[in-house]
Amino acid sequence: MVQAIDIAALNERYETMATTDVVAQASQELFKERTAVVSSFGAESAVLLHLVATVDPAIPVIFLDTHKLFGETLRYRTRLQHHLGLEDVRVIGPSKREIEDDDPQGTLSMSDPDACCNLRKTRPLARALRGFDCWINGRKRHQTAMRDGIDIIERDGDRFKLNPLATWTRAQIVAYVSKHRLPEHPLTKENYLSIGCIPCTSRATNPDDARSGRWAGQNKTECGIHFNSAGKPQRG
Repeated sequence: MVQAIDIAALNERYETMATTDVVAQASQELFKERTAVVSSFGAESAVLLHLVATVDPAIPVIFLDTHKLFGETLRYRTRLQHHLGLEDVRVIGPSKREIEDDDPQGTLSMSDPDACCNLRKTRPLARALRGFDCWINGRKRHQTAMRDGIDIIERDGDRFKLNPLATWTRAQIVAYVSKHRLPEHPLTKENYLSIGCIPCTSRATNPDDARSGRWAGQNKTECGIHFNSAGKPQRG
């Protein structure tokens, strides 16, 4: 079934379909019981998670605990999970053995941030997605130049990736949070507009670029979980 999916036709349809309908079709028809959500429980995560919970609160949600996250993020995850009634939040991360082998001093992010992301995010996520045919994430076209061409559904190796918020603007995100009175990540009030690991997250330097506070001063805008098989950021 997976191999027979016409991505071009789906994307044409999804561009004008309601976002909840996109999530519902993917999770309940195309990839029934083989769909997971991947969420950082970051600055804008409440919107996607609310949409998913509206469709089915039992859809598995994978949370990458890198062991380098803000305490505010960990507490926010618990609060948002209960607020939305999410029934299957799975916390995954690097193993103790991996940390001992690859980052025993906990300083890899300073010397090689790409290797640190691979250790703490990319490899654990690859393990967590085994058995799933599709994973849902919150990327949006307006976020970075490397994301401005993403499709709503795309191939990701031997599975599919769904970007149901691809067409959403920052204004739509803000309006949705307000309309549904969703809890906000506490760090957003301190101008953290994109929130990841502590060593690689700072306050946004550009109010129009939420990710300007990620890997500040480095030629890096992606952690690696959205790279293609050639190791390049996916654009759609």
